[in-house]
Amino acid sequence: MPELRRVPVNGVELNVALAGSGPAVLLLHGFPHTWELWTDIMADLSGSYRVIAPDLRGFGASSAAASGYDAGTLSEDAAALLAKLGVSSAAVVGIDAGTPAAFLLAVRHPGLIRRLVVMESVLGGLPGADDFLAGGPPWWFGFHTAARGLAETVLEGHEAAYIDWFLHAGTLGDGVPAAIRDAFVHAYTGSHALSRAFSYYRALPESALQIAQAVTTARLTVPTMALGAQPVGAALERQLRPVTNDLTGHVIEDCGHIIPLHRPDALLTLLHPFLAGDDTVAA
Repeated sequence: MPELRRVPVNGVELNVALAGSGPAVLLLHGFPHTWELWTDIMADLSGSYRVIAPDLRGFGASSAAASGYDAGTLSEDAAALLAKLGVSSAAVVGIDAGTPAAFLLAVRHPGLIRRLVVMESVLGGLPGADDFLAGGPPWWFGFHTAARGLAETVLEGHEAAYIDWFLHAGTLGDGVPAAIRDAFVHAYTGSHALSRAFSYYRALPESALQIAQAVTTARLTVPTMALGAQPVGAALERQLRPVTNDLTGHVIEDCGHIIPLHRPDALLTLLHPFLAGDDTVAA
């Protein structure tokens, strides 16, 4: 089992799972997940790497925060976490809500990030995601950002059914292990927990502006791998292609949105050679 540690950064305390030793790999989850999203990935990578998997601010067992759910703040939380842990060089892997934060972390701190893996998300309004967004954003984006407090009020008392829908859809009906499902449900139960989760969606316009501003003044210079599955596919790779110096893209077949839980072996098959590309510098 990973070691769980509380680490103060940027005015919040992050709940952080730590395992293994060697070059550092930082894992950033999305919605409706916690660090447990990475359970299989951590178990494998910890044989060669120092794996760091926080609950994002306000999510899971990390402390509540009144603000800071934009991608820019989440990226600075991650940078501060690495500094607190004494890490001077890390590979970063992000999915869903963790992807924009991972992207900005790599753009803003290229000397800190040696490799970047991003998956199953889109980056603000950057060109390339037109096909994916042709029918508009996924329905829950609107639900989570409608009249403030509406989604929380509607869902309170029905959180398990709501989370189960995402876990079912995100694995093409296969579902996830019961213990991980229960951890996710626990993390998102109650109006306050839901409100914090939905604050990420409510900050999406600010995050999109941060991403747009970032690519006007800088490029993504670190080696990057963009991974897609269902439903995002190659949209993220297309967004990254014009702003990235060294990009590899893959779409994992027969795989739902929650790649680390649905197809961990396929993900690890891609991660191992990519992460090993320049892991000669110990963190």
